[in-house]
Amino acid sequence: MLRIHFTDADLARTRMATAPDALWEVAASLHRFQTRAGRWAYAGWYRTTHARLREQRLDRVVREVLLPLFPRARYFPDFLTPDRSSCADDGLDAALDAIVSTPSGRVNRELAMLHQHVRAPAWVRRLTDTQERRDFVAAIRSYHEVAVRPFADQIHAHLEAGRSSSCRELLHGGIQGMLAGLGPAMRWQPPVLHVRYAVDRDLHLGGRGIRLVPSYFCWDNPVSLADPRLPPVLIYPLLHEPAAATPSTSPTPLTALLGRTRTTVLRVAASGAGATTGEIARAAGISSSSVSKHTGVLRGAGLLISSRHGGNVLHTLTPAGASMLRTDI
Repeated sequence: MLRIHFTDADLARTRMATAPDALWEVAASLHRFQTRAGRWAYAGWYRTTHARLREQRLDRVVREVLLPLFPRARYFPDFLTPDRSSCADDGLDAALDAIVSTPSGRVNRELAMLHQHVRAPAWVRRLTDTQERRDFVAAIRSYHEVAVRPFADQIHAHLEAGRSSSCRELLHGGIQGMLAGLGPAMRWQPPVLHVRYAVDRDLHLGGRGIRLVPSYFCWDNPVSLADPRLPPVLIYPLLHEPAAATPSTSPTPLTALLGRTRTTVLRVAASGAGATTGEIARAAGISSSSVSKHTGVLRGAGLLISSRHGGNVLHTLTPAGASMLRTDI
């Protein structure tokens, strides 16, 4: 259990990442290759990426270079996921530069800690050399291009949906309400956030606040940095829902008229108080740009209303749209 202790100053300085953190997604995706836990949620990604890595002849690099440094264990080096809180985008280039520029003394200390937890290959000690780290980040970049970047739309759709849910909690209950709604792996008991974790520890924020980073590839347990002196960050898993059952080959009248995707858009928008673009994208399995095209057509047909709320667009049914869903067989 990880217990994160907040003061009033910490609550005021708590913020949520506005974009995926590229290196945390790299780390978490490498963990997906090391366990079958949650494989159902990433089955398509796993099959596709496994094949692409073989085609690009990167499977050996992943196995012999990356996995030893990103083990699914109680520890992997903090310098591999540098703080990117000031980045407006995924910050991959700046983050890789930060790995290269990490002081050799820190690299040596953290690699020694890694060796205490797992049997790291002898070659990892060479990463104290700057040129060796340049070669290593080149391997990370190649992996990211194959395993993470092609899934950017899917990752962003999940992130948008997760952020939208947190924003609603924030509107209803403030920062404490948002912390209380972060997910089943976390429990807010003021002033402490109890996090399901691989080791038992306490993290006192001491007025620094914390950066919350929702992650597509993180599964089950949230992750934080091992060194409490570093800027506090908590990586936590986004919700993955079981794939819907294969639809019948005989479409309902509404799907025959609108098509399956637009019917799905209407059904998702009918839930609760509407749905954001990200939530629809996740449910329909399409990109946010595709959602915008479909919702535009449905608005033009008088079935949907779209309105902006802060950084999100909320889509709700018109009476005509609701009537069509009610009469659909």
